[in-house]
Amino acid sequence: MAQKKILITQEGLAKLQSELEHLLSIRRQEVAGKIKRAREMGGTENNAEYEDAKNEQAFVEGRILALENIVKNATVIESPALPGVVEVGDKILIQNQDGKIEQFTIVGSAEANPVEGKISNESPVGKALLGKKIGDEIKVKTPAGIIRLLIMDVS
Repeated sequence: MAQKKILITQEGLAKLQSELEHLLSIRRQEVAGKIKRAREMGGTENNAEYEDAKNEQAFVEGRILALENIVKNATVIESPALPGVVEVGDKILIQNQDGKIEQFTIVGSAEANPVEGKISNESPVGKALLGKKIGDEIKVKTPAGIIRLLIMDVS
């Protein structure tokens, strides 16, 4: 089965590759050391430290697999082709229905981080913004209800 391409900025890809390298070269060995020490201290049965270390190992290995999949299937977002039209990779300045002005960057889902102002192209707001132009007003159905947004700038 073909893997879905994962849209990501060059910056986001570099960040994920760095995290992967850290997990492979440092964290994996740290966790292996914790497991070894816990095993030496009290075997493997009824040993809370051993169980914690094994759980941490499972988390690290799961994250490594997820990052390897993202990196393998990543499609780097190139510079937007249509000036003034919202595309993945663009920074969008919007005014919400309360008059508050906010800035978002539309990114792929693997890179999304609303706290940093990075919203996924697959989110309700991200989907609604794609293809729209400066001056367009959109209505978006979100879990919090329908919101109206005015696109002020696209860069």
